[in-house]
Amino acid sequence: MGRKQKKAAAISYAPSQPAPLVTAAGKGREAERILAAAAEAGIEIVEDPGLAAMLEAVKPGDYVPPWCWEAVAKILAFVCSKEVS
Repeated sequence: MGRKQKKAAAISYAPSQPAPLVTAAGKGREAERILAAAAEAGIEIVEDPGLAAMLEAVKPGDYVPPWCWEAVAKILAFVCSKEVS
C-alpha cells in the first residue's frame, strides 16, 4: 500500500464576500508548498484532513462550497479568537 499524500488548502474571507474563498488547494508537493508559504508568511495553519480533502477539488478563486461552510466557519472562528487573545 502506498503512503497517503498530504493535502492542504488555503482560504480567505472578508465580510463583503458571500462566502470564504479558496485561494490554494493541492496534494503532495503542492500541499507542501502551500504549507511552507503559509508558515513563512506567519499564517495560522489548522490541520483538518477531511476538510482539506473536500477543498482539494475546489479551484483556487472559487468560493468554498456550502457543504463545507460549517467546518470552515469553525476554523475561521478559531483563528480569529487567537488573533484577539
